[in-house]
Amino acid sequence: MGKSKTDAFWKSIDNPGNDDLSLPKATVQKIVSEILPASSGVSFSKEARDLLIECCVEFITLVSSEANEISEKEAKKTIACDHITKALETLGFSDYIPAVLEAAAQHKETQKVREKRGNKFEESGMTLAELEELQRQQFEAARERHA
Repeated sequence: MGKSKTDAFWKSIDNPGNDDLSLPKATVQKIVSEILPASSGVSFSKEARDLLIECCVEFITLVSSEANEISEKEAKKTIACDHITKALETLGFSDYIPAVLEAAAQHKETQKVREKRGNKFEESGMTLAELEELQRQQFEAARERHA
């Protein structure tokens, strides 16, 4: 019997493949700080943060790969939320599915709000020529301030 995807995942932790893949350190630090507030007295070393980032990247790679295989089996060219949840289930991460579905629903709501905001150009009530002239004036004012 061949190696499981989980075995491949843990092997990749010991032998990271692509150093170009990462997550923003500041974002990870912010997430960790929310979980471990300063008042808890627990600190998180830079080495631990870097290892956590590597683990997250590998986890994303693992789930994405499995989701891709599922979408290919269904002859789909786009990985959908359903493929992600099936991948999580296949890989033994079923406990995460409710949180993933909740995050997807929140993301959908955020997108709806963004679409309702409309286009700033259309809402300005100005013609393109008027907007270009305003931009030219603002650039000129900025040059004078910084000269």
